[in-house]
Amino acid sequence: MNYKGLLIIMLAFIQLYSCKDAVAQPKAYGPTPSEKQLKWHEMEFYAFVHFSLNTFTNKEWGYGDESPELFNPTELDAKQWARVAKEAGMKGIIITAKHHDGFCLWPSEYTERSVKNSPWKDGKGDVVKELAEACKEYGLKLGIYLSPWDRNHPGYGKEEYITYFRNQLKELLTNYGDVFEMWFDGANGGDGYYGGANETRKINTLEYYDWDETYKMIYDISPNTLVWGIGPSEARWIGNERGRAGKTNWCLLRQKDELAGKVHYSEFMNGHEDGEKWVPGEADVSIRPGWFYHESEDDKVRPLEEMVDIYYESIGRNANLLLNLPVDKRGLVNENDIARLKELTAVIKADFKEELLANSKVSADNIRGNSETYSTDNLVDDNKETYWATDDSISTASVLFEFERPTKLNRLEFQEYIKLGQRVKAFNVEVKVNGKWETIASETTIGYKRILRLPRVKAEALRVNFTESKSSLVISAIKAYNAPTLVTMPKVTRDKSGEITVEAEGDNIIYYTLDGTEPTVDSQLYSKSIKAPQAVTLKVMSYNEEEGVSSKVKTVNYGKAKGKWKVISSSAKDFKSADRTIDGDRNTFWTFGENNPDNPQEIVIDMTETLSIKGFSYFPKQLGHDLNLISQYEFYTSTDNKLWVKQSEGEFSNIKNNPVEQLKTFNSVKARYIKFVAKSGIDDKHIFSIAELDVQETLEN
Repeated sequence: MNYKGLLIIMLAFIQLYSCKDAVAQPKAYGPTPSEKQLKWHEMEFYAFVHFSLNTFTNKEWGYGDESPELFNPTELDAKQWARVAKEAGMKGIIITAKHHDGFCLWPSEYTERSVKNSPWKDGKGDVVKELAEACKEYGLKLGIYLSPWDRNHPGYGKEEYITYFRNQLKELLTNYGDVFEMWFDGANGGDGYYGGANETRKINTLEYYDWDETYKMIYDISPNTLVWGIGPSEARWIGNERGRAGKTNWCLLRQKDELAGKVHYSEFMNGHEDGEKWVPGEADVSIRPGWFYHESEDDKVRPLEEMVDIYYESIGRNANLLLNLPVDKRGLVNENDIARLKELTAVIKADFKEELLANSKVSADNIRGNSETYSTDNLVDDNKETYWATDDSISTASVLFEFERPTKLNRLEFQEYIKLGQRVKAFNVEVKVNGKWETIASETTIGYKRILRLPRVKAEALRVNFTESKSSLVISAIKAYNAPTLVTMPKVTRDKSGEITVEAEGDNIIYYTLDGTEPTVDSQLYSKSIKAPQAVTLKVMSYNEEEGVSSKVKTVNYGKAKGKWKVISSSAKDFKSADRTIDGDRNTFWTFGENNPDNPQEIVIDMTETLSIKGFSYFPKQLGHDLNLISQYEFYTSTDNKLWVKQSEGEFSNIKNNPVEQLKTFNSVKARYIKFVAKSGIDDKHIFSIAELDVQETLEN
């Protein structure tokens, strides 16, 4: 046989052998992400920075009449923001370039209401530019928030404002390099300054801005920018400002219905299984109760365990996490926020320190075409471009991981190969312990990433059963970890008489102090409720004896108990129910009022002794379909129930989306009587609810 004939035979054998493994790739099923969206998914975690005139006026939403001269940070350092974000594992920063009050953090040529008319850097500064440069230095991506609503602009609500809005968009997308996400807030239309008109302007959010044309302009200028929010967006709000996605979370949305006003925002938590467009969820939340910096919230940074919950219920539920860091009046991320962020980063790193399935024996009851290309090895190879797949006719299958020796685990991570669509509708997890199988989890969707927190088990084997899927399975990764125990801080409550009750999770025990010192295992052991009718500082921690691990210390400052407080007047003439507003129990509430805008509702409380106070708080109802939230208020004090002095008035901004405790401060005054007036509610309602009213006492030296 000549050389040419031998070569032909060899090539034929090679081709024949190759054909055995030449199994066609699964076809995409349903909507799939664009390349831009895939890169967005991979970012997972990035920062929001709320910083503007509101920082200096102590507001959440400015009215639009505040002077630009109030903006004067003394130590602004965008590199510090970027460094903090980078060290926390974040991939980018989105800056509030213009919030609802219309003040611009860049020297826009289309308005005088910007940093160019502030004393900061003698009007020569540009916050957006400094952040863009800092992001570039630290390898972060820049995102921009531009409020469509403008409570300052005289043309808002008219056609001329759309030209202004788009001109500013052009500035931001042209002058600061690549923008990974353009963020459009859903708050649009309402009362405002509007150039001195001081009126309410209603607009149709979906029609007024002509979003199709606005999006076209954005993509023409910056095709790699993902647009979030209103209109035909490429990512959606998760439906709340708590940073929590639904346990079931589809990346799909019936966007045609949404744009027709047929989708309620509460549906955004879960997306739509039958959605016709890929619109994944982004979970936004602030590290504090408010979005902008308020000094009164320095001691109200979210507890570590809450931050950990947020991580697992956003990124761990197939959503990106946008965590707000409200820059303070200095122009810096506050030390308290940095400390909490470092604690969160440490916990997450520890939780995912060592992957446990890479060295296990992996098998499945179906592999696509029995091809090595789609084998179960791809589940543990840490390569995002490979995946295990089943035959086209197989939409249910199981994967088995067998350990060399019993292995402790309490975290599981799953990823679908979403380039081919989101498919899994249901799955469960079993572990083999002492030779017997037991189910430890039953869940629904996966998507880009799903993480389960489970009780710690010592397993001989692990089995994942995919029980329902839209099509054949395409799973890119399954991972397991054994995260350290995180002991949560105890729950502390105090009733009207001043009796403090402390509860720990599980079998954890509690140590506490009342003298301001930090509790340790040598401190007072909590065994029964603490009677503390006077002002007191309680410091308390939980302790897990089995593992020798303690929680972070919780510090609670209480003023004098409200045991003698009385409701002495109410426009609702309902004194018995009104007492729920001062009973010390935030789970009870009082609903009052009537739908009459000319009849504000008020409640008068006798504290029965004269106190020095410097603020008040309104805690809204938390549960139920209609919370009857108050938006406009007035607060008065008196020493004799005759002469009343107004100490505070205004709005509880953004309370509809963020119904947290509303704290308002003022200069310290002496008062025995307080009067709270509810002027109007969200959506112009005049029926209100209050869970708790309280005062902030002035600390006596």
